[in-house]
Amino acid sequence: MVESAGNDLFSIFQKYTKGAEMDGKTFAKFCKDTKLVDKKLTGTDVDLIFASIKEVRTISFDQFKKGIEKCATKKGKTYDDCVTIICGSGGPQFKGTQADYVKFHDDKSLYTGVYANGGPSTVDIGSGGKISDLSQLADRSGADVRGVKK
Repeated sequence: MVESAGNDLFSIFQKYTKGAEMDGKTFAKFCKDTKLVDKKLTGTDVDLIFASIKEVRTISFDQFKKGIEKCATKKGKTYDDCVTIICGSGGPQFKGTQADYVKFHDDKSLYTGVYANGGPSTVDIGSGGKISDLSQLADRSGADVRGVKK
């Protein structure tokens, strides 16, 4: 049982690192995704734990296990309890930002003016519905200073 939990823990470590070492940002994401971060173990605590276990900028799997031990101590749980929680998480969680509903932008029945009729169109100008040059889009005929046609 302990050996399979160690293999599961190593596979989750690899899912987060995609290599052999983990940096501080990834360790913090790991702790948040696996729900280790709570009132007893804050994000600041996670950063301090990472700083205490690293030798260079990244940590190896053995250092990662030491970090889990320190997290377990801070939470008041055993190492095995934390490993069970981590193995149950399944790996990284990817969440994107969802845009809010904006009444006048998303509800097309509320459009007014030109946009209520489909918006401005330049497709039907020119021969065959295609625009061949700028003269079909802009009126370049003579006008006075105020823009009145001569």
